[in-house]
Amino acid sequence: MERQNYKNHKKFYPPHHFIYLPVLIILEILGIYKVFNDSTNQLLWILFSIIIFLLFYLALMLRQHYALGLQNRLVRLEFKQRYFEIFGNRSDEVEEKLKFDQIAALRFAYDDEFKELLYKALHENISGDEIKKSIQNWRPDLHRI
Repeated sequence: MERQNYKNHKKFYPPHHFIYLPVLIILEILGIYKVFNDSTNQLLWILFSIIIFLLFYLALMLRQHYALGLQNRLVRLEFKQRYFEIFGNRSDEVEEKLKFDQIAALRFAYDDEFKELLYKALHENISGDEIKKSIQNWRPDLHRI
């Protein structure tokens, strides 16, 4: 397996991203095409297009909402645990000063870089993307959903 880094850290779920969603997009395009080119069944194609759009919208929103909500909670919990292990203190005050993208980006840094990048995030307000780009020794997250 290739080592994880900034350029390859995103993950796709092939059945969802490369089969289900493309099929829905093709069906939606077909439905819209038929709405304008099949006047005898226009109402049927309008209904078809609305149903396909709702399935597409529901698939995107539910998948994103549940998975990202849970993942975000776990990322925050991981940050709290890691902060406590490194500094021996609770992270509540520090966590309140950080944006979520900064907390999420800090996961990819090993402990020595974590301290330095946390300081920069708190005092220089560098973004999560800047934190990721600053990491010299990338700590992979191979258990993402």
